[in-house]
Amino acid sequence: MSASSELVQMEGPLFEAVQLAGVFPDSKTFVDSTPKRSPESILQLYESLKDEPGFDLKAFVHEHFELPRPFEADSELALDSSSLESYIESLWPRLRREPEDADKHSTLIELEHPYIVPGGRFGEIFYWDSYFTFLGLLEAGHVDMVENMVANFAYLQAELGLIPNGNRHYFATRSQPPYLALMLRLLWDAKYTHLPKKVGLEFLERYVDVLEAERSFWLVPDRLTVLNGGHLLNHYWDTAATPRQEAYREDVETASNSPDPAALYRHLRAGAESGWDFSSRWLRESGELSSIRAADILPVDLNCLLYALEETLADFYDKLGKAEDAARFQVDAERRKTAIQQIFWNEEVGFYFDFDTKMDAQTGVFSLAAVLPLFVQLATPEQAARVREVLMERFLEQGGLVCTLSDTGQQWDAPNGWAPLQWLAVQGLRNYGFEPEAKDIATRWLEMIRARFARDKKLLEKYDVINPEVEPGGGEYAVQEGFGWTNGVTLKLLRLYGS
Repeated sequence: MSASSELVQMEGPLFEAVQLAGVFPDSKTFVDSTPKRSPESILQLYESLKDEPGFDLKAFVHEHFELPRPFEADSELALDSSSLESYIESLWPRLRREPEDADKHSTLIELEHPYIVPGGRFGEIFYWDSYFTFLGLLEAGHVDMVENMVANFAYLQAELGLIPNGNRHYFATRSQPPYLALMLRLLWDAKYTHLPKKVGLEFLERYVDVLEAERSFWLVPDRLTVLNGGHLLNHYWDTAATPRQEAYREDVETASNSPDPAALYRHLRAGAESGWDFSSRWLRESGELSSIRAADILPVDLNCLLYALEETLADFYDKLGKAEDAARFQVDAERRKTAIQQIFWNEEVGFYFDFDTKMDAQTGVFSLAAVLPLFVQLATPEQAARVREVLMERFLEQGGLVCTLSDTGQQWDAPNGWAPLQWLAVQGLRNYGFEPEAKDIATRWLEMIRARFARDKKLLEKYDVINPEVEPGGGEYAVQEGFGWTNGVTLKLLRLYGS
């Protein structure tokens, strides 16, 4: 399972030359390519030719590597654009991948079961994306695919000691927001509550160890901070302190004037682990990516997800009749809940904020991460009502909720809105009985999606919710078509509010 030393498209002199020369507009293109012959022979040939007059690096790469197949190239898999729902249903085969798709010299990690990828440049399973994709898969009756993907995540946890960002060798040093517990709850409710008790207990037995292993991954010292008062909370991290392979040129440029490039690379990688890559949430200076300090920040959403993980372990062990284990994790969950309420809640503003450990203060950055305490139901009714007020007064735009109130040029800032954040907010509000507000957000999102789909006949990874007719932008790459979590959330919202 460890990366082969022959992954020449991921490390070594040829990799560095291709990435730093900007042979491809998107740095992810080369690391996702596959050698057409022995990697060792390609590297030897490169070394013998690279200093020759007229050597063409781009031509060399095209000759010796199979580039990733564009999403749009799967024209043999017809798409049905007669309606939004039929289009989403017809997308699943195009987004499906099989275990045997992984070549031994590819950076792709082979999985045991079929899976759904996000789409566009993302030709691998993505961890937190998949939870939101599941919402649509389950609405469409594809329970078996959800079960396959959950099994794949369990396999990755067992083989790598973590559930990586995606099933690529270059992602194996970091994870993503830990949604496995919530995935298992979805699957439990969709399938196992309707089966004989013995089958359900076997399911729980199979996955409690996986959940405990994931929790242990987050409890290592590098991902933990002990605050005054003894509160123990988590932050994002990456065991590597080098430029991200899939954004090598960009990271080197970002760190070009840094007095400590290794530290900056670590923060960039931690920001990538957050899934919010990148956002004003992680920046000390708004708009300056080189000021990123993601590993110094305790994120409210990460800690809410870990609370949900601990609550899920307590619930599963209770169902299994293991009262001592259930009690142990319930105590841990309550401790985390107390810490979340004391560290992230701002009584004066009536909102949840991330916490900067170096500044020993809340960041003050308004973001939709604040809906996670409502989503996992640890906020009090009074807190939920105050968060609702801020959402409806400051975040709500024509096409739904904007992810932050800052326009920095980063893709996880204004004016962009993302499907997963719409769902977390909608469901969080529904948890506290704020149905009119939830419906308002969902309806605005669906109206925007319908209008854009009528015009473009496609779904995108993100949208400009302030000016929905404008092509969204920001970040390190062009907007992507597909798109797994947009499909999943949109289909779920259509079933709830589409009439």
